[in-house]
Amino acid sequence: MIREVLTYPNPLLKKVSRDVTTFDEALHTILDDMCDTMLAENGVGFAAIQMGVDINALVIIIPRDDDIQYREDLYEIINPKIVATNGSEVYKEGCLSVPEYYDEVERAAEVEITYLDRNGSEQHLKADGLLAIAVQHEMDHLKGHLFVERLPMLKRKKFEKEWKKRARENKRF
Repeated sequence: MIREVLTYPNPLLKKVSRDVTTFDEALHTILDDMCDTMLAENGVGFAAIQMGVDINALVIIIPRDDDIQYREDLYEIINPKIVATNGSEVYKEGCLSVPEYYDEVERAAEVEITYLDRNGSEQHLKADGLLAIAVQHEMDHLKGHLFVERLPMLKRKKFEKEWKKRARENKRF
């Protein structure tokens, strides 16, 4: 089921998510809804908190070379922990919770994580490229942070000013 995506400055997006301890049908429904919502909104990654559910869960589907996202490529990542990072990379990021805004963010070029799958089995992932960026972006959501918080102060102030102006303009209609 497609759910509403919370958008900045919704205070729920600042909430730190809690670890998942029960791996049951309710969790599976949340994960399925996260995937449906992400795909409906043309996202690459999505954290549970973006639909108001404060659990440490995220989903990612990296598009293939044909630019299509296939469900069989779905990563369901629960209670992730970074165990290693390497290098750095600047990538122009966007976010379903900050619609129509993109900016360059520096993150680790490679990331290694441990996590649990939907059945509670421990998994290990080494990622680079867009997958590494998406994992780090979504893990920020789980800690109550948005990518715009990683912008240099001048860019962040410019974003805030533009965002407030856009919000005022949208309220006029």
